[in-house]
Amino acid sequence: MQGRRQALALTAVVMIVAAGLVTGTGQAAPSVTLTIATVNNPDMVVMQSLTKDFEAKNPTIKVNYVVLPENDLRQKVTTDVATGAGGFDIVTVGTYEVPFWAKNKWLVSLEPFFSGMSSAESAAYDRGDLLKPVMKALTVGGQAYTLPFYAESSMTYYRKDLFARAGLTMPLHPTWDQVAGFAKKIHNPSQKVYGILLRGLPGWGEQLAVLDTIVNTFGGRWFDMSWQPQLTSPAFTNAVTFYAGLLRSAGEPGATSSGFTELETLMSQGNAAMWVDATVAAGYLADPKTSKIAGNIGFAYAPTEVTPKGSHWLWAWSLGLEGSSRHKAEAFKFLTWATSPDYIKLVARSRGWVAVPPGTRYSTYNTPGYKRVAAFAAVVEDSINTADPTNATLENVPYTGVQYVGIPEFAGMGTTVSQFIAAAIAGTDTVPSALQKAQQSVEQTMKQAGYLK
Repeated sequence: MQGRRQALALTAVVMIVAAGLVTGTGQAAPSVTLTIATVNNPDMVVMQSLTKDFEAKNPTIKVNYVVLPENDLRQKVTTDVATGAGGFDIVTVGTYEVPFWAKNKWLVSLEPFFSGMSSAESAAYDRGDLLKPVMKALTVGGQAYTLPFYAESSMTYYRKDLFARAGLTMPLHPTWDQVAGFAKKIHNPSQKVYGILLRGLPGWGEQLAVLDTIVNTFGGRWFDMSWQPQLTSPAFTNAVTFYAGLLRSAGEPGATSSGFTELETLMSQGNAAMWVDATVAAGYLADPKTSKIAGNIGFAYAPTEVTPKGSHWLWAWSLGLEGSSRHKAEAFKFLTWATSPDYIKLVARSRGWVAVPPGTRYSTYNTPGYKRVAAFAAVVEDSINTADPTNATLENVPYTGVQYVGIPEFAGMGTTVSQFIAAAIAGTDTVPSALQKAQQSVEQTMKQAGYLK
């Protein structure tokens, strides 16, 4: 009898424990929590809203997001991965960081995880469908270290209704001189309609992203083949003078506080005639659920000037496994869910084809539903395919990159330079003075880093 009571008691304990491991729906309770560091861009916000699909398919995994502005994300994630704190399992990484983070083992190669996939899983994911220029930028030593959540180039957005009212026609391939002329003619700040929106917020990934494409197409470069800084060269000076002057004469007020997110909001609310920026915004601006100008938005290639080289960038926000993560296998499941063809179809079903993450898969651009609603698709795909980080300047340079210089020191020096340029944009300093300070700062950095003697 005593033994029977002990057996019953043991059975009860097992049932209680089992009940604690199962949800009310009969699914296992989450035993792993993945923490993802990401940016507050619209496509990432959509991913968060759809994460319940992943959690339903993987009931033992819960996903937690840490969402930050771009500049804050880079600082926080860099600190976390560099110290091995392990605060994140999955990090949102740009094309600039991937080579350095892979070398420092802050990211781990995804190849062993792909090798562990079943043939059915591999076929469903279809790595060959990922855009080759994008994957090339995310591959180091023949191994993929991140997967693209969305990829982009840069392009020109314009209000067709305002152009028609002003009797203007936007060319498919405009020049910066043409764009400036259009902006000044339409600029109407009293009605809160600005001629053009351009990033002025300091940051190598904010202000300089757009400005560096202008430097390139004006014939400028950051360094000559001996790593001598060229920030006071005529071409570089002309580009910055043009940029600062255009913002002051026909741009948004308080430009030095405006980055991508702020400008996307202004454009979608109908407060500008033009915006030159990331192609990723195309879907947001063309979607009547998120944009007041969806019926009047036009698309053109990024402007050029002296040369087409480097006039439009290549970038991807990609997802990678942090080296110090203790849940890499589970994190890889999330990576392949969020970057899969099935995820794109999930977004299409829930938000419409216009809202799917762009620039990652050939199949997206071959889908009739996407072609039907995405008037921008051809320009975006062509811009991504023709952006060449290895040949982005008129004169030869010792670095790769379109809107950045592909060396570890650029993040710090670029941000510092952008602060000097912000003063010129704001009118508290002159362009020659700002660039002289920037030149001296970059020279000092390059000497300390051993590029210059």
